Amino acid sequence: MVDRSNRAEVRNPVLALPAAAKLQALPPEVRQVVAEVLRDLSVDARARAQVSWRKNKGPMAAYWKAVGAYATHLYRAVRPC
Repeated sequence: MVDRSNRAEVRNPVLALPAAAKLQALPPEVRQVVAEVLRDLSVDARARAQVSWRKNKGPMAAYWKAVGAYATHLYRAVRPC
């Protein structure tokens, strides 16, 4: 078994994007609102992925799963600490 890196940009690839620095530069109250929207998007997308999977709609399930993953990465990048 290979150990995974503990570097933040390896665990969350969104942090390596230049736009992530712009998001982190926003005021905390703005970041909180954006984080809440992204969290809602993540939860909704993952639920849609499950529904698509149960309906044997594999491509749509994969799409929504990816949307949920990216929304979660963005949420974790933007949320105020």
